[in-house]
Amino acid sequence: MKYISICYINFIVLLLFSLTSLFYSLMFIIKDLILFIEWELISFNSSSFSLTILLDWMSLMFMGFVMFISSMVILYSEEYMSGDLNINRFIMLVIMFVLSMILLIISPNIVSILLGWDGLGLVSYCLVIYYQNVKSYNAGMITALSNRIGDVALLLSISWMINYGSFNYIFYLNCMSNDFTMQLISWLVVLAAFTKSAQIPFSSWLPAAMAAPTPVSSLVHSSTLVTAGVYLLIRFNFIFGDFLMMSMLLISSLTMFMSGLGANFEFDLKKVIALSTLSQLGLMMSILFLGNYKLAFFHLLTHAMFKALLFMCAGSVIHNFSNSQDIRFMGSLMLQMPLTCTFFNISNLALCGFPFLAGFYSKDLILEVCSLHYGNMLIYFLFYFSTGLTMCYSLRLCYYSIIGNLNFNSFYNLGDNGIIMLKGMSGLFLMVIFSGSSLSWLIFPTPTMICLPLFMKLMALLVSLFGGFMGYSLAKMSVSFSSNSYFLVKYLYFISSMWYMPYLSTLGVNYYFLKLGSLVIKNFDQGWSEYLGGQGIYKFLGGLSKSSQLMEVNNLKIYLLMFILWLVILIIFI
Repeated sequence: MKYISICYINFIVLLLFSLTSLFYSLMFIIKDLILFIEWELISFNSSSFSLTILLDWMSLMFMGFVMFISSMVILYSEEYMSGDLNINRFIMLVIMFVLSMILLIISPNIVSILLGWDGLGLVSYCLVIYYQNVKSYNAGMITALSNRIGDVALLLSISWMINYGSFNYIFYLNCMSNDFTMQLISWLVVLAAFTKSAQIPFSSWLPAAMAAPTPVSSLVHSSTLVTAGVYLLIRFNFIFGDFLMMSMLLISSLTMFMSGLGANFEFDLKKVIALSTLSQLGLMMSILFLGNYKLAFFHLLTHAMFKALLFMCAGSVIHNFSNSQDIRFMGSLMLQMPLTCTFFNISNLALCGFPFLAGFYSKDLILEVCSLHYGNMLIYFLFYFSTGLTMCYSLRLCYYSIIGNLNFNSFYNLGDNGIIMLKGMSGLFLMVIFSGSSLSWLIFPTPTMICLPLFMKLMALLVSLFGGFMGYSLAKMSVSFSSNSYFLVKYLYFISSMWYMPYLSTLGVNYYFLKLGSLVIKNFDQGWSEYLGGQGIYKFLGGLSKSSQLMEVNNLKIYLLMFILWLVILIIFI
């Protein structure tokens, strides 16, 4: 039972570090401190290579949240992965993942950011292919290759930073915002962040990454991999120009809208929650590009808590259903797994923005700031419609899994039987309830005054109620051959397949190149070049050697035959 001690040691160490980090973040907020640490690694001929660390309230708070969620996930993994022979390797991979994220958080230097960024990409590939089958390999490959695009963008921005003479971008944000030629860095950083946070057109890897074990999904989709892009943009937000902000606002709002629509037609439990993560990432990006980076950071932290808990509950349910993830087989779970369902319901309500839970404080403020903003009607519509869609798929998920009829073939496995998993979930459960109000007091010490007409104030509530009604209606509705809505199947397929993005990023990228390669092999390597080259010369020389061998072996016959042939030629020509 050696691995239990490894899980517990990592759990305790991460929990202590997270509490320390959160305590220091409070101190830094109160005293308004920023600590910049520079450690010279090597100095050679007046060229110095140094490691720089930036500690302010934002990096310390985010680091505390990442380590707290990681500690709960590792505790949860001890029972969830108990049947795995390689659990030590799994825990080490998770620790490497967390350390890469921490390096990215505390780096004011774009080179060390790249180290953390690439560490996240590499370890995420190892974790996605952890269950070794073809589906996991394909998912790992699309995850790794999508993230490589962002890595290239960061490398290009590093080379462009040489113009300033240092890689510590934090010193040059004001210069960059005034320098038109340096806006290229902002575009490259946004491209890198969009690949990591899976915005359109790089969205298809996020649901595919669900091939990873559920504790990894809980960690990746709450506070580490997908939030790295948002955190990077929060750090760089001062250099974005107006055109960049407006165009990226449209793309991030469309991502939020697209994933919300797709989640309403998905039947895989983990993919529904993954698409809801994509929707919330779109919301964070949108409010960031509206110019309110503190609000984006606030929602980033609250979302991390309830999304980690949501994935943990989903993992517990999948465990009890013998690894079946189809929500159509679930139902009546409130009777069988009351505690898990309570956690699931509370985190779902926090996702919807139910009053006084974690998600309410950030989502309600985001929607009111959006109403106050001088944007156009399309952005306003996308924000509120996507909020309604969140309520819609959340209620649909509750109906299928908690309220509806049980359609599974066995009752025997069901029950709140994982005590260690429940301990891990209960730690996050408390944070889901209390973190929203606590963070709103910390990040916004003075209350934000938003003055709107009564109808616009009530708009978020009305849209949520309407979305809930639609979600219940969708769950009750069935589409069959005899149904009048069957002619909509093509459109529904378009919506549920994320606007054909998975096909574009797999078949669209590799099909034609593979076809071209096949034609080149057949026509060039195995075609005329082979005929005139190796195989052709071999056959020609082989034929010559056979004919000479024939002459040598049957020399008397050949001699007489040649004599007759010579006589015939003489007779003909003379």
